[in-house]
Amino acid sequence: MISVDEAREIILGSISPLRGEKVSLLEALGRVIAEDIYSKRDLPPVNNSAMDGFAVRAEDTWGAAVDKPVWLRVVAEVPAGVVIRRTLGKGEAVKIMTGAPLPEGADAVIRKEEVEERDEKILVRRPIPPGLDVRYAGEDVRAGSLVIAKGTTARPAEIAMCAAVGRSFVSVHQRPRVTIVSTGSELVEIDGEVSPEKIINSNSYALAASVKACGAIPVMLGIVPDERNVLRRIFLEAAKGDLIISSGGVSVGDYDLVKEVMQEAGSELKFWRVAMRPGRPLAFGFIGGVPIFGLPGNPVSSAVSFEQFVRPALRKMMGFKELLRPVVRAVVEEDIEKSVGFRYFIRGVMREEGGRYLVKTTGGQGSGIISSLVKANVLIVLPEEKELVKRGEEVEVQFLTDDYSLV
Repeated sequence: MISVDEAREIILGSISPLRGEKVSLLEALGRVIAEDIYSKRDLPPVNNSAMDGFAVRAEDTWGAAVDKPVWLRVVAEVPAGVVIRRTLGKGEAVKIMTGAPLPEGADAVIRKEEVEERDEKILVRRPIPPGLDVRYAGEDVRAGSLVIAKGTTARPAEIAMCAAVGRSFVSVHQRPRVTIVSTGSELVEIDGEVSPEKIINSNSYALAASVKACGAIPVMLGIVPDERNVLRRIFLEAAKGDLIISSGGVSVGDYDLVKEVMQEAGSELKFWRVAMRPGRPLAFGFIGGVPIFGLPGNPVSSAVSFEQFVRPALRKMMGFKELLRPVVRAVVEEDIEKSVGFRYFIRGVMREEGGRYLVKTTGGQGSGIISSLVKANVLIVLPEEKELVKRGEEVEVQFLTDDYSLV
């Protein structure tokens, strides 16, 4: 067996981001930008008004006071998107809307609510400083400047910037196509005929949902019986994708054929078995250059293994910098026993109270108990050297979802 850290290092060290592809701007949301994006123009392109009001020459308002107002003559009106071809003269003002270009000669804007309008004139009762409520050309972005660096995740803010600089298409890292195989002659599909000795194939759906949740594309190839030739053929077909996940058949039973068939299908096996619980029987390798994960068949083991190894691999393929979910410290609310030599990932419920995190287990921790996974919002991570964690001790806790708020 190898440690969790060694396994993760091997996996991430042998996987590279996928190349870029051009997508329409809204399709880029949530994906990693694969090119440096530069602006071809100043933002804003011209000096413009930040408010609805009146464009003025600031010096014309100097000396204005409540008891000694200044009258300015309104000579034009400028809606947004219109440029007037005249220079503002002494004692003149132009009615202007938010975003409209400032007329030549104007250097400030008086807000509409601050003046009194009478007979095409405005009454100003205070001096206006130059630059008031003016957006200057290029104050946001200068032409030729880098606005978004390669490797940035596109949020709504990045979408806005791309649109502002005129980019309707951008290059983003491709989304991996992940082929998913569930092995085991005991499995049956959801709508299949279920008998006491059969197990409904939940793993394919859980893994497909996990793949989809992290932004990749799941391709479900269904159930494969414990037959060597069929499994070999399916693995070769699955290698047409960008990454393969199989569940089941990686232990030491007579019908656990995945590891052997991986090798028969030309897999370069990197490791088998990791010092963790749940999830010890886990194989990782490559078939024709395509990474393949042989995950355990027990549903919780499969889910935990996906979180620790497959999800980080997929995020690296998609160009993300942060590969693992956040880990925080929490006070455990019960004693927890474990075996030395294994890193434990225990399903837990964490809450915040009095400025600190508190966590407790979700009940039975058997690797087939899906209900305890449903109740969990975190995994309690216990190190290899620990044998007993006592109530009141601090432990590491890893979030299980992208929602880091605690109810």
